[in-house]
Amino acid sequence: MSDHPKCLITGGMGFIGFNAVVHYARQGRRVVAFDDLSRNTARRNYRDFKSMRLPNVAFVHGDVRDARSLRRLFQKHGGFELVLHLAAQVAVTHSVTDPVQDFERNALGTLNVLEAVRRLCPRAFFIFASTNKVYGALPEARIRLASGRYGFSRPRLGIGEDAALDFHSPYGCSKGCADQYVRDYGRIYGLKTAVFRQSCIYGPWQYGEEDQGWVAWFLIAALSGAPITIYGDGRQVRDILHIDDLLALYDRAMARPSRSSGQIFNAGGGLGSTLSLLELLDWIRRRLAIAPKIRRQDWRPGDQKVYVSDISKARRLLGWRPRVGVDAGLGQLARWLAARVPSSRP
Repeated sequence: MSDHPKCLITGGMGFIGFNAVVHYARQGRRVVAFDDLSRNTARRNYRDFKSMRLPNVAFVHGDVRDARSLRRLFQKHGGFELVLHLAAQVAVTHSVTDPVQDFERNALGTLNVLEAVRRLCPRAFFIFASTNKVYGALPEARIRLASGRYGFSRPRLGIGEDAALDFHSPYGCSKGCADQYVRDYGRIYGLKTAVFRQSCIYGPWQYGEEDQGWVAWFLIAALSGAPITIYGDGRQVRDILHIDDLLALYDRAMARPSRSSGQIFNAGGGLGSTLSLLELLDWIRRRLAIAPKIRRQDWRPGDQKVYVSDISKARRLLGWRPRVGVDAGLGQLARWLAARVPSSRP
């Protein structure tokens, strides 16, 4: 792989995608960002993209559900050495209300991208953004309540990549299907693929909503004076990972294809970067001097009390570990959002 490979980023105007576009452009790489701009957040990021005038970046409007448009994209721009596939339907709630669209965007869309790579760009390194939702309800995990938060008593380090797959919700099914297609295209067709099962990524250019991107959503709601709904008791815990650390993990995988090709990695903050809902509310009160408006409702079906990724495989094979601490990462995101979120607070 050359020093400045040409990159295709599907979903290039989404939260992770746009950060990746900026990241690779600033490294001097040539980037093609592909996005259908169907989400309001993508359109906001596209406006920022146009104003930033990033060098060596081309934007192509298109939909991964359209195999012909993908073939035209590869035929026109071609020569990709990295394909970062991030285009997706990202909300569990939306997958329940419209499972067909969820399947088409996540499962069919991924298959279309894989086929374009297999036929037109087979030497590219293919990175797929999967999700921890492929692990489902985690029936074998043992949960305890201590110090006002839920945690695992087993497994001690969190959920590893060898945990049983249990696709739960249409979103879990569609992403799980795509996850396994990417893995198998590496085995059957010899593509260089790596799957990252991601959990709670946060950072700039994330306009979170209640059903997706909860860390950013809590901050947006607090800054704007909107109410925050807590489902359950608020002691639910997730591991969170700053976008800079995720991109560093992608870079490590791309730089070490002999170790990463054909592999599946958890991509989360691990035990060192966990946060409960109540702890984030407390951080907002202390660090932002804001008293959020809180509404409480019953537990939602399938809501996990705790999810923490075991990230030891990425550390062992790729020498990667998260470097952005929770306090520093939240502070950076809060400052970024404060400059962009209109406030209705007195």
